Amino acid sequence: MNVDGRLGEARTAYERAVFGGDTSRLTAAERGLDVVEADVALARGRILHARYLAARAAGASPAEDPAELPLFERAAELYRRAGDVRGEGAALFWTGCLHQVIRRDDDVAVPYLERSQRLAAETGDQAVEAEALRHLGIAAHTAGRLDEARTRLEESARLWREAGTPEGVAANMVGLAYIAAAQGRATDAVAILDEAYAIAAPREAYAVVAQIEQARAGIGA
Repeated sequence: MNVDGRLGEARTAYERAVFGGDTSRLTAAERGLDVVEADVALARGRILHARYLAARAAGASPAEDPAELPLFERAAELYRRAGDVRGEGAALFWTGCLHQVIRRDDDVAVPYLERSQRLAAETGDQAVEAEALRHLGIAAHTAGRLDEARTRLEESARLWREAGTPEGVAANMVGLAYIAAAQGRATDAVAILDEAYAIAAPREAYAVVAQIEQARAGIGA
């Protein structure tokens, strides 16, 4: 049900309770409003995260917006209360993403990412599962577990392909190129970056293209 539908249900529940004495719909209406509030909180948090990433990509050293984490945590709480497992998985992913990307704390991030990945797999949310696997791969790479990192990123890329999001595939290939270089597979690293560019450039995924060029310079490809 969309936002208008949930708000309509809440209005109907109110009218039936006030005018007809029927309170049977109030609890369901409240759950619906929890989901609406959670959707808004998650969307606001993602906007703040996007601003952080944009500032960092522009060469700044942005500070964490203190509103971001509470928004993700509030979304997770509301989805959980409403029994929305799919939504909860998404909110947990973004909570873990913040701890990893902004706070640089994989010890805190990984349990959130693992829980998110499990819930996304249970509910068939390929986009969130792909994101969670990508960031679990990043954590494994940071910890020096290169084979695990490669497996995570390859599985994430497979899900992105199935979901019809080639930009996500290209972004993962940047990570796979770094892994290939770290494993001494220099030729593979070059080929991976070439393929990533061929995917990203025609789709005007300029942020990914910038990551590809940075990777080329970093690994001498």
